[in-house]
Amino acid sequence: MLFTMLFALFVVVTGPGLWFWGRSLGRGSWRHSAGWYAGSAALLVVATGFVYLAGALSGASLDPEEACHARGQRYDYPYVDAHFEETSRWFPLRNPCDAGYDLVPAWVNPALVALPVLAVVCPAFCVRLTVTRRRRTKAVMKQTS
Repeated sequence: MLFTMLFALFVVVTGPGLWFWGRSLGRGSWRHSAGWYAGSAALLVVATGFVYLAGALSGASLDPEEACHARGQRYDYPYVDAHFEETSRWFPLRNPCDAGYDLVPAWVNPALVALPVLAVVCPAFCVRLTVTRRRRTKAVMKQTS
């Protein structure tokens, strides 16, 4: 339920940007558009925030034992007490019930690495496209002169 609500909120917040992004993707004009890469970077940053929120709120309950029991897992007090530092860190996100089960979905932490990396790579492509476009324009101007 939580992930469905977060996805709906993500679509509402980024809906217009996703529409323009998808339109360029469908037409194939994204390959030559520096703006498409800049917009992709912005969407990736927003997606990173939503993924972090989804991971941080997984098993969102005031009682972690209750959240574990709701998932059909037992809550191991000695294990959780011994690994308390892991659960209070910003990254990687963890919310264990015991040594073998974590309330944070397995895809959250890899996504929290991949999305920011892609968000940094996109502006690099944006700069590359801008530089090559300026070089071509200068070369064409030089030939016509």
